Amino acid sequence: MLQIRELTRSFGGLRAVDGVSLDIEEGQINGSGKNTLINLVAGQLHPDLGTIHFDGQDITQAPPDAINRLGLARGYQDPALFFQMSVLDNTLLPARNQLGESPWHAPWTARWCAQERHNAHRNANLLQQFQLRGHVERRAAELSGGQMKLLDIGRSVSGEPRMLLLDEPTAGVAPKLAREIFGHISILNQEAGLTFLIVEHRLDILFDFVDQVFVLHMGKVLASGRPQDIVDDKRVREVYFGL
Repeated sequence: MLQIRELTRSFGGLRAVDGVSLDIEEGQINGSGKNTLINLVAGQLHPDLGTIHFDGQDITQAPPDAINRLGLARGYQDPALFFQMSVLDNTLLPARNQLGESPWHAPWTARWCAQERHNAHRNANLLQQFQLRGHVERRAAELSGGQMKLLDIGRSVSGEPRMLLLDEPTAGVAPKLAREIFGHISILNQEAGLTFLIVEHRLDILFDFVDQVFVLHMGKVLASGRPQDIVDDKRVREVYFGL
């Protein structure tokens, strides 16, 4: 589904991503270790060298909105919510093909109100999955940090992506909630067939949920494979665990 070849990105004299190549299969949960990589795939940054293909299409230099329309969405380490809007309204923003956004339909409420009701009902059910159904009318700013993380993922999912990029979805939350967040990710993967590429440094949690891990060190892929393969890899143990 996602093919990355010889991807390189430098900031001044620092090569944050240095010749990275990897393949993401559809239907997998994949863990990686570099948020610059997420930004390159999502189109927030463009590489100095290399290529990115999503579902066979070259997205190397594509802008974020074009990438999103292809079905590749992202979440953020610090939830990028509209904090003065309600929880429900946040999830309604990514809905595709909204008639009310068209200047040809917006002036006539009857043309789009049924679609708006349908989206609201669907997203309320989605929020139920994330244990946020009771907060639909609250402002996003009133949620706890963990709830904001869940809302950020839920909002991304409401745009019906095929693949979701997540940047440290459990950063700053308690271990119990961190496992619950990955539990939601696992359900989305199993029941909706959603593919994930996740940057996460809490390896003790990540390894319990992912199918494949890519370990990046000094901008390069140090190792890749199943979680147990990574745990047993001598180079990874030396670099990350000092063993």
